[in-house]
Amino acid sequence: MATFVLVPGGWKGGWSYEAVVPLLERAGHAVHALTLSGLRPDDEEATVARANLDTHAGDVLRHLDRHHLTDVTLVGHSYAGMVIAAVADRAGGRIARLVHLDAFVPRDGESWWSSTNEYFRELAAAGAAATGYAVRPPDGGDPRRRPHPLASFLQTIRLTGTPAQVPRREFVYCSGWEDRTPFAQLRIRLRADPGWQVHDLPTGHDAMHEAPEAVAALLLGARRGEAFA
Repeated sequence: MATFVLVPGGWKGGWSYEAVVPLLERAGHAVHALTLSGLRPDDEEATVARANLDTHAGDVLRHLDRHHLTDVTLVGHSYAGMVIAAVADRAGGRIARLVHLDAFVPRDGESWWSSTNEYFRELAAAGAAATGYAVRPPDGGDPRRRPHPLASFLQTIRLTGTPAQVPRREFVYCSGWEDRTPFAQLRIRLRADPGWQVHDLPTGHDAMHEAPEAVAALLLGARRGEAFA
């Protein structure tokens, strides 16, 4: 039995994995889908204003501690690629596998802001104009999305090199939104790195809802054509 810890991307909560979780559980695995500080429906404005990348990494690390989790497959979507990299750096060898699901793969000193493209920087700047500390969700999409803490997008990550020691590191590139994706150059970089396995999915960014079976198959390591347990 594997243990999956699923971390959502910007503006979202653990609900963003709702179509994937039962597929993993049906295969006999333990699944933890988290919602980060500042993105819970009952979070106060002060919580949103204070939350940064360190806060979010701390959320995940406390969850690992509280549930005594080891040998974890840690999955991060989009912004959460920053989070899972920080967690792997601080988790003391408890992470067995990292899966960056159409997600940032930062190097030391980078941030979401420095790693994304101009489209998303403009979106974040406009979205934070009303409060100065929270980025409103982009138009359209799931009504459960919450304003995202701006500080978490801006804070640079500090890495010691520990994530590179995680035994299995994977990047999933969603090719169905190439007009806006900030991950095209990252895909090229990681395909040239023998320490990474790169998968392509012909979906938009929200692969967990567009193609939950395909996402689950990747997480389960299933080959094309295999049935789910």
